[in-house]
Amino acid sequence: MKDFGNLRYFLGFEVLKSREGILLNQRKYALQLISNVGLSGAKHARTSLEINHNFTNMDYDKQISATDDPKFDEITTYQKLVGKMLYLIVKRPDICFGVQVLSQCMEQPKLSNSETTLRIIRYVKK
Repeated sequence: MKDFGNLRYFLGFEVLKSREGILLNQRKYALQLISNVGLSGAKHARTSLEINHNFTNMDYDKQISATDDPKFDEITTYQKLVGKMLYLIVKRPDICFGVQVLSQCMEQPKLSNSETTLRIIRYVKK
């Protein structure tokens, strides 16, 4: 058995020890997510969601014959991104509602859902 020293990083959490106790931080995970998406140079968003944004699914849009919000073609990319954001809400309850709403559209995401995921990631950047 080897001793690798103090624990610094574990399952996406930074572990910081101090006299007061142990602090778990996901800052490094969030920065990696921002970098992987390509938003390192983007400005941060002041809020995680747009004000008065209506979240509807594709079935509802078909019922009301709405065509202004097309289907997002890269479904797997959307699902991976929302999955990573679900892991991030462990330490970020301020994005919990937005990510929860986006996770309901995993099967048939719309272009506006994809734009909202990027907005939440820009919000995490602050």
